[in-house]
Amino acid sequence: MRVKICGITQPEQGEAIATLGATAIGFICVPTSPRYVCNSQIEQIVNKLPENIDKIGVFANSTPEAITHTVLQTGMTAVQLHGEETPEFCQQLRQLLPQTEIIKALRIRHGEDIAKTDTYHLCVNTLLLDAYHPQQLGGTGKTLDWRTLEEFRPPLPWFLAGGLTPDNILDALAQVQPDGIDLSSGVERSPGDKDLQKVEKLFEKLAVL
Repeated sequence: MRVKICGITQPEQGEAIATLGATAIGFICVPTSPRYVCNSQIEQIVNKLPENIDKIGVFANSTPEAITHTVLQTGMTAVQLHGEETPEFCQQLRQLLPQTEIIKALRIRHGEDIAKTDTYHLCVNTLLLDAYHPQQLGGTGKTLDWRTLEEFRPPLPWFLAGGLTPDNILDALAQVQPDGIDLSSGVERSPGDKDLQKVEKLFEKLAVL
């Protein structure tokens, strides 16, 4: 299972989290976010990460040109689109970055929202389902109603996000079967400052699976 720890802002924490077992590190490229990091900060963190770990930039309602520039400058291996990006936008980005994994995040408010994932099956590599919040795009600490995802079996890999913590991760995975999990606020002391003890506890819990 892929394990993504998102909202990394400090090189030493990124390196430590990779050592603890994360398979992916996420960087917030949305300037209004309290976890925002600029390109030079991302480069500093990426330089401390092992080559085999996925380096994922999170964007929201940006432009294909800006995203491409950031990916090429920082050495990211994946792009997560967390805004109102259309399937056409995703396809355009895929053509600009053919070697880069494209992840489309969808915020789920009701069970009916899950049907929206169907329109992205042919234009992205991976899906991510997050909890809906009226003001915030992610890192809210709110959980999804996991019961609505018990039968979710899309034809491409997907991440479960939204309020996951070391304390509830096994309950979540007992109900849903994602290909990966994405944690941010659930392993933090404050936005962008990760609690390595919580990260370690997460991997201790996952070790029983």
